[in-house]
Amino acid sequence: MAETALFREQELAFRTQYAELKERVAASGSILPGTPGTLVRRAGTGYSYWYRVFYPAPGKQSEDLICKDGDADALQAMRERIAFSAWVAAQVSSLRKLGFQTADKAVARVLVELHNRGAFEAGLVLAGTLGYMAWLNELGAMAVSARTLDIDLARRQRLKLAAPLPFLTTMQATGLPFASVPALPAKAVSTSVKLPGVEGLRVDVLAPHSTLGAIVRVPELDWSAQGIPHYDYLLMEPEPGAMLAGGHCIPLRLPQAARLVWHKLYSSTNRRGFPEKAAKDRRQGLVLAAVLAEADAQALTRAFKAAPRSMTKSIVPLYGRLAKESNAHPSLQGILHECLNR
Repeated sequence: MAETALFREQELAFRTQYAELKERVAASGSILPGTPGTLVRRAGTGYSYWYRVFYPAPGKQSEDLICKDGDADALQAMRERIAFSAWVAAQVSSLRKLGFQTADKAVARVLVELHNRGAFEAGLVLAGTLGYMAWLNELGAMAVSARTLDIDLARRQRLKLAAPLPFLTTMQATGLPFASVPALPAKAVSTSVKLPGVEGLRVDVLAPHSTLGAIVRVPELDWSAQGIPHYDYLLMEPEPGAMLAGGHCIPLRLPQAARLVWHKLYSSTNRRGFPEKAAKDRRQGLVLAAVLAEADAQALTRAFKAAPRSMTKSIVPLYGRLAKESNAHPSLQGILHECLNR
């Protein structure tokens, strides 16, 4: 009986469509938040003004002042931005139907705000499940991905910001009702914000630390991060990428795909009391490894050799399970044998 493949490759035409979208968005500068919107002229007190009316979040209407009536250049510039935003939304919708990974509108609103404020350009990195989803798109692979209720934002060293970027203020500027998550123990500071409700989106700030859960101050964000072991390895020399979310394609930075593989597998061995999350990390690491085994096998072996021994020794015991689950991918099995069969 044929083994089930861990992923399927996107057709070249669809990969080209994604690449063109990403290239055009990267060159466009700031992104209009929310829906593309419409232009509305309002008159009052003897003057007329043009506004962009849009929905920054589902069910919430807002409007931004564009210019005085008669400022043809400013009005035309906004018309072009709205048209481009509508084109992007149509492209994202098409790619979603073709099997590209796409996050929801709340995720989009957060990532757009961070992009427009220069956080990713300054060195902030998108990690976690969203980082995995983004890499599937970047590598042209289709695979099942569990819905995530978290955005993991990671910072290896001080962000190169021209001015401080208060994290809580930035999250609240999205127009979504984010509130800081009460820290445990009570005397600790918060490292996360969250939307109301059991399934409300949570945004975590993470940073390297030898002790899981240690508090790491991030002064340029006027915030704190949760320490994660071996994040210094994961976040070394991140790469440019993009995330499809809502109706947007947002340029950002991602951990190197090969390093994400090994760190996902390492994390799966350290999920004490969370077997479902451990299984998710292991599966994501294995799927991304299968994609890279076909696209860039040497990157996988280089990344393994660069990993600290305190990390790789936790992954080695997974060899038997990983080899069994990758029967449909001989190239990956060879890499696993080379790296883990000790």
